[in-house]
Amino acid sequence: MAYDSAQARQEMLDDIASAIDDIGLALAAVGAAFEALDDYNAEKLEEELFRPIQMAYGRAQRTHSEFAERHGLPTRTFDSASAGLPSQGVKGFLDGAVTATVRADRTLAQLQDSMRPVEVGDAELRAGLSEVRRLVAGVPHAANELVRGLGR
Repeated sequence: MAYDSAQARQEMLDDIASAIDDIGLALAAVGAAFEALDDYNAEKLEEELFRPIQMAYGRAQRTHSEFAERHGLPTRTFDSASAGLPSQGVKGFLDGAVTATVRADRTLAQLQDSMRPVEVGDAELRAGLSEVRRLVAGVPHAANELVRGLGR
């Protein structure tokens, strides 16, 4: 069976959807951590983690839906993820958020490295993927710094 551009586009959508699911998981985990923090650290978490992850989540969804619409492929909705059990604590939630964003970034990096976005000639897709990766790039460091400052 020949591999065609329609299959390539659908596979790209599936990869982007997988990354969106991971970013949604990170967003839920950061939201749960927020609820467990004092006001000072919650504000810091919101600024340094929640906002970039939320922006990445929205940008990734927009990239997914616009690409699907441009190429006549089905769009999908993304459900809210569960952060997990409260017993994980703030560090556990933040570890989960980091793991999820790293996984999303890796998925998008592999997609970009595959050259499929270039092969289908979609500049908007390439720009969207780059923007999402830029937004999640600082999450591991910011989470580490926040955890280091807790309890001081």
